[in-house]
Amino acid sequence: MPNVVTRFAPSPTGFLHIGGARTALFNLLYARSTGGKFILRIEDTDQERSTPEAVRAILDGMTWLGITWDEGPHFQMERMELYRKEAERLLREGKAYRCICTKEELDARREEMAARKEKPRYDGRCRDLAPGATEGKPSVLRFKSPRTGQTVVHDLLRGDVVYENAELDDLVFLRTDGSPTYNFVVVIDDASMGITHVLRGDDHLNNTPKQILLYEALGYPLPRFGHFPLIHGMEGGKLSKRQDDVSVTAYREKGFLPEAMVNYLVRLGWGHGDQEIFSMMEMQDLFSLEHVGKSPSKFNLDKLLHLNAHYIKMAEPERIANLLVPFLAKRGIDAKPSPWLASAVRTLMERSRTLEEMAESAECYFHAIPVDPKAASKFLTPEIAPVLLEIAEAFSALEDFKADMEDALKAVVERRGENLKVHQPIRVALTGRTASPGLFEVMEILGRDEVVRRLRDAARRIGA
Repeated sequence: MPNVVTRFAPSPTGFLHIGGARTALFNLLYARSTGGKFILRIEDTDQERSTPEAVRAILDGMTWLGITWDEGPHFQMERMELYRKEAERLLREGKAYRCICTKEELDARREEMAARKEKPRYDGRCRDLAPGATEGKPSVLRFKSPRTGQTVVHDLLRGDVVYENAELDDLVFLRTDGSPTYNFVVVIDDASMGITHVLRGDDHLNNTPKQILLYEALGYPLPRFGHFPLIHGMEGGKLSKRQDDVSVTAYREKGFLPEAMVNYLVRLGWGHGDQEIFSMMEMQDLFSLEHVGKSPSKFNLDKLLHLNAHYIKMAEPERIANLLVPFLAKRGIDAKPSPWLASAVRTLMERSRTLEEMAESAECYFHAIPVDPKAASKFLTPEIAPVLLEIAEAFSALEDFKADMEDALKAVVERRGENLKVHQPIRVALTGRTASPGLFEVMEILGRDEVVRRLRDAARRIGA
């Protein structure tokens, strides 16, 4: 078998879609697992919808995920001369023809076919026109699709899928303005770039017989085809912009780690025994098409959150601190990476599912948080106010706060009575919440002066 060459070929009309990211990942992993090459191609022939911003979003999304390419990115708009040359060859060899039917005529005929309950398709009336009949008239180039026989897609995942040629249209491959269409350019690109395996979502399956016929007409060797089942949304059906976050950027902005996203994406349709956690190196070593599922996968946000929490927990605090800075900035907190911030992060890693959640939890380390009313009514009662003041005074007298705060608190509790429960009132006074990292961890991060100030403020508010 020749060296494997795969590709990812997105259209730059928006963000990097979750489904597209998985397709890119599977192509990368298949190339790496076989010692092959992975090519990135930007399919930008739709100039009305393609934007430089979308190109950047795709490249940034892939880079963030760690999906690296060996060649490219290639841009179709830089290859227009090749497409026109091959179009002219098909016309010269009698495998294509000029069609002068207007849009209005085509629409009217499709409506008539639909009314007769026929499949709307081009009726081929320009197929055998003499060359002189089209001269000087606006025209498109259509491919002379065979009208008899079958085209078989030998799909690596689905097995053989058979299409009747009589059902296939004479597709337009060069528009009136001379611009080429998708099914035409993708064949030329894949052939000229030596793509051996075209691996993509099964929403492209119905394009494949048309492309096979073009490969044969152009005399190109056929690649192997494989079509992955689509990813379904949380409410079922294809991922929907209305129901689901479908862009890689959305998850990055919510504080998901790239390794968690990659690990989750690879498990949407592929598996290796019961293993759930994979490094990129493990994925590259273990990936095979034989273990790609044949049914759609369902995107499950809870599973992704669980996986992200695992990766946050296992990460270096210094790295998470660096990543946390922009999430703190969104909350109006001007933080800089520092050993102190890394220490604060260390207290939050066990209970944070995303960097967004961590930033919310970390806010109490930067300024006093308004106390939750339910927590205040339960724990910050008038009876506890003098106790908080006494604790504050005991803390203020400590020279080594970190070493002695636990003993100082214990001494106050013993003087006041052994049944006195002070941890939750202190926690609420310091963080505004009933849930936080360990109380002494919180106090160590805040430091003596800030702890004393917040305890005094809380006592004052509740009437000490």
